[in-house]
Amino acid sequence: MAQKNLKENLKEQEAARRENIDQTVSATEQFYNENKKLIWSIVAAILVIGLGILAYHKFIYQPKCVEAMQQTYPAEMSFQNGEYELALNGDGNNMGFADIIAEYGTKSGKAVYLYAGICELQLGNYEQALSYLKKYKGKEPILAARALACEGDAYVGMGDYTAAVRSYKAAAGRADNMFAAAYLLKAGSAYEALGQNAEALACYKTIEKDYPQSLEAYEIAKNIARVAE
Repeated sequence: MAQKNLKENLKEQEAARRENIDQTVSATEQFYNENKKLIWSIVAAILVIGLGILAYHKFIYQPKCVEAMQQTYPAEMSFQNGEYELALNGDGNNMGFADIIAEYGTKSGKAVYLYAGICELQLGNYEQALSYLKKYKGKEPILAARALACEGDAYVGMGDYTAAVRSYKAAAGRADNMFAAAYLLKAGSAYEALGQNAEALACYKTIEKDYPQSLEAYEIAKNIARVAE
């Protein structure tokens, strides 16, 4: 008897399930019939937008990226030769990094902001250097650390040693390698300019302990002796 009741319950459940499915299908068909023009309009709009994005990327964005990269070659060569004014502003025939950024943004790569920032730094334009450097968003650790260290150099040029310390220590934390010793040395110098010899000593001790093979470590004992007096 119990088995019979179980079978009947299963049949009832199956019948109810099918009825729900039929109702759902019927409701879906009704909704489609009532709104098929709107639905197909939406589908068509999505297709048009998607094709438009693909076309923009292929026929506009990608060629612009290639063009931007081609424009950076002369500027990069000038930068490598230490011709920072020429690298930044160009010569009338070839664009400099400032013009490339204004024309293409980061289409030639994020490093254009780092290049431009270093050029401004070398030319003594510290506020402009910071403006470019802070826009550099590259994730490669060594370059990201260098950008932070260059920010520190700009702050030193402006006489803001507190901000310089923050930038140098951030740079040292970003790149845990031999470059970190140079950034810590700069942080120590900035601390000394602030009269904070204990903090400077901590930076120098870190170089001595953690980066003994670095160039900065060879004469770090002199710095330690000076601030430890």
